[in-house]
Amino acid sequence: MKLYNLKDHTEIVNFEHAVKLGLGQQQGLFFPVELPVITSVELSKILKMDFITRSTEILSYFIKNEISKDKLYDCIKKAFYFQYPLKVQIKNNIGCLELFHGPTLAFKDFGARFMAQMILSLNKNNESFTILTATSGDTGAAVAHAFYGMKNVRVIILYPKGKISELQEKLFCTLGKNIKTISINGSFDDCQKLVKEAFDDKILKESIGLNSANSINISRLLAQICYYFEAFSLISEEQRKKLVISVPCGNFGNLTAGLLAKSLGLPIKYFIACTNANDTVPRFLKNGIWQPNQTVSTISNAMDISQPNNWTRVEELFKRKKWDIKELKFGSVSDDETKKTLHELFKIGYISEPHAAIAYRLLKDQLKEDEFGLFLGTAHPAKFKNTIEKILNNIITLPQALKNRINLPLLSHNINPNFSKLKKFLLEK
Repeated sequence: MKLYNLKDHTEIVNFEHAVKLGLGQQQGLFFPVELPVITSVELSKILKMDFITRSTEILSYFIKNEISKDKLYDCIKKAFYFQYPLKVQIKNNIGCLELFHGPTLAFKDFGARFMAQMILSLNKNNESFTILTATSGDTGAAVAHAFYGMKNVRVIILYPKGKISELQEKLFCTLGKNIKTISINGSFDDCQKLVKEAFDDKILKESIGLNSANSINISRLLAQICYYFEAFSLISEEQRKKLVISVPCGNFGNLTAGLLAKSLGLPIKYFIACTNANDTVPRFLKNGIWQPNQTVSTISNAMDISQPNNWTRVEELFKRKKWDIKELKFGSVSDDETKKTLHELFKIGYISEPHAAIAYRLLKDQLKEDEFGLFLGTAHPAKFKNTIEKILNNIITLPQALKNRINLPLLSHNINPNFSKLKKFLLEK
């Protein structure tokens, strides 16, 4: 598999190097040189496979012979050992694809655990390296648990202090061992900026073997393609002809993966890119001006991102496929409207959380009568227990994964968004 740097097309690497590097020169993201396409006959065969076999087949179209199918199958089986996505019917023409049944109760488990298996598999010389990543909520826990206890791997996770839920924080800031967490006095965008600055520092990058586990890493992105095919396999033949998918968007990795699934040959009618008040992309799609505002805090905190990393990949894919960017639907939802939507879902018997509620709101508002829609359930409602209970006046039962950690002390360090302080931490610890 060959990939090129979106900021420097002359930098071309294979899959192994893209996984190990994370980012290319000038903080550029890697993108596939070849965009494979499967036939309708191949699609029919793939949809009849079990999730692990199907995922192996899908990813082999991209990775090709760089990793043998047997080895890829083994890695995927180890990564996706948990319960696969579930489709829950909400209304006659709307369903939720629940992606939060993994060990850290969020869709990020798919990408993080696949990346961990890829790094383990590709690290033939048992080299030591440091994974530096930023999280706006769920990435941190997924990455921390995926790499927890792994030899020769140190994980450093940055997150905005006071801007993720208490239970999200408990999931990854109580582990210790090879997992180090730092709360940053700022926004997620500040955390993300620090990560990029670290990758620009050649001495730092080489001395500690720096890598990233954000959705900027191609391995995480590819893994997420798999559950879009699973979604397609879970619906009827009739529903497949008119499928619309609504995606809650933060860093836009989830949407990028869905669009890559469509590019590969999955006949999704269109996507809805859903944001909260941090609406850089919806405003851009409306008026053609890229103008990020100051990031604001919302109850859908994982989407509190004003400068999404993966948007360049979305634009590149539309350009390469000669798709019209106007085919991408969009919208943003305020906190007040999100709360109303949580009540609406609760009244029809479904307890959701803010991110999925935003995706449901925009799907319901934009879906046509002859279409079938799925919105992505990206995190378990219990991760936002305090918020949900206050809004719905209903007790949320904690899953065991959260019960195990709720009373453990936080082990996080705290710094201002200052790169020199982060660099000192990375070199000394």
